[in-house]
Amino acid sequence: MKAHSAWGSSKNSIKFRIPTSDNLVPIRLDIEIDGQRFRDAFTWNPSDPDSEVVVFAKRTVKDLKLPPAFVTQIAQSIQSQLTEFRSYEGQDMYTGERVVPIKLDLRVNHTLIKDQFYWDLNNFESDPEEFARTFCKDMGIDDPEVGPAIAIAIREQLYEIAIQSVASAKESRMIKKGRKGFEHITASKTGGIAVDLVKSFGKSSVIRKRKEWDVFEPMVDLLSNEEVDALEAREERNA
Repeated sequence: MKAHSAWGSSKNSIKFRIPTSDNLVPIRLDIEIDGQRFRDAFTWNPSDPDSEVVVFAKRTVKDLKLPPAFVTQIAQSIQSQLTEFRSYEGQDMYTGERVVPIKLDLRVNHTLIKDQFYWDLNNFESDPEEFARTFCKDMGIDDPEVGPAIAIAIREQLYEIAIQSVASAKESRMIKKGRKGFEHITASKTGGIAVDLVKSFGKSSVIRKRKEWDVFEPMVDLLSNEEVDALEAREERNA
């Protein structure tokens, strides 16, 4: 694994970004109009012009034959999420060499996936999509929709961690004025794990601790049509 100084010391300061090779925004849509529901998840380049949002919304509605009213709702939802992401740009992030637990608990069509592993925040060359492709290959998953769903789930959690790091940086600056040893406070709050990253990860961003294999072992289950119908009915009731 290459050394990346961005997160390497709590004394360093970097500007907000998601700790992956490409700084993409995870977008999730869940829109219902007149009893018709549209759900989707994908990534968006925050550097793309905003005019592309409406173009994408129109194309999506046309391709999926959705009612025209969905165009505005899709565009507004994407724009709102992009605006939130951009509100963090330029802000300092709390830095520190650490790994964090990533949890997967999702259903894609007939495939149910549960997994947990540690992700190296110090690796800005990490690739959730590559991890997802490898995961699907290793687990014998053929559904082409599963890989993208796993990658999005990872990116969403890394995004939340990045947001928390911005808040931690603000807190650290305030604490620094009146208290020594402030650098350790945020680490304790985020459950920082003291490990040798190079030894543990090698060239990867993911680690499964040997002593926790019984907990961290991935679980993939193929559901029957009846089980899927029951889960979807439950999801609808809880929506």
